[in-house]
Amino acid sequence: MLYRISLYIFLLSLLLPPSVATAEILSTDTAGRKEEMKIPEIGLEKKKKDSDKKFFELRIDKLSGTFFARLLLDILIVLILVRFIYYRVYKNEEFFFTFLVFNLLIFLITYLLNKVDMSLGAAFGLFAVFSMLRYRTEGISAREMTYLFVVISIGLITAVSKGTILELLLIDSVILLAVYLLESNLILKRELQQVVLYENIALIKPEDTEVLIEDLKKRTGLNIHRITISNIDFLKDTAMVKVFYYE
Repeated sequence: MLYRISLYIFLLSLLLPPSVATAEILSTDTAGRKEEMKIPEIGLEKKKKDSDKKFFELRIDKLSGTFFARLLLDILIVLILVRFIYYRVYKNEEFFFTFLVFNLLIFLITYLLNKVDMSLGAAFGLFAVFSMLRYRTEGISAREMTYLFVVISIGLITAVSKGTILELLLIDSVILLAVYLLESNLILKRELQQVVLYENIALIKPEDTEVLIEDLKKRTGLNIHRITISNIDFLKDTAMVKVFYYE
């Protein structure tokens, strides 16, 4: 009998609505959770507003005197390299623009990435991607690709190196000196080449090589020391002769 009464009371308690105290506890807990959800939303809105304000501010600390000193040094070194070393030898104005713009872009990108707490490895990876670029409109010789690599390297070193201005000047001067010596005749004579359409094919025989060289010297005025014959056209009695001479 007692067991049945206890079972009826338990079932009746399940059917009755919750007490007022229990309802207050539940409502308080729900309100607290809503307040907790509002706090992160307010923080995100505040951060967004602060970020928008900073975007329109002129922050001089990002463009300090160090930035302009590095930029002037970089431009000066690249101008000396391109104008007084590359252009003096190759007389090619097209790559003058390419080298200067590549150098400036690499300098600015690596300098700014270094200021936003990106690792040097990321900057070097970007530099490697730029250095592997090839123009598909026309072929670029190995020497011009080397010059492109040099101007990119100068921009990278000048932008992210932790040394003083004198140390950077010394490093860049070493690069300039090495390129100048390799391009001059002090270490190795510069051998130039030119293709000539030659009509006297009677002299193209191997035993008449010396006579052919002397004839080409008289006609071209070049100090030719060796030749190669690339193509012979017996129908037109002509031959394509590649001559090699020292500058």
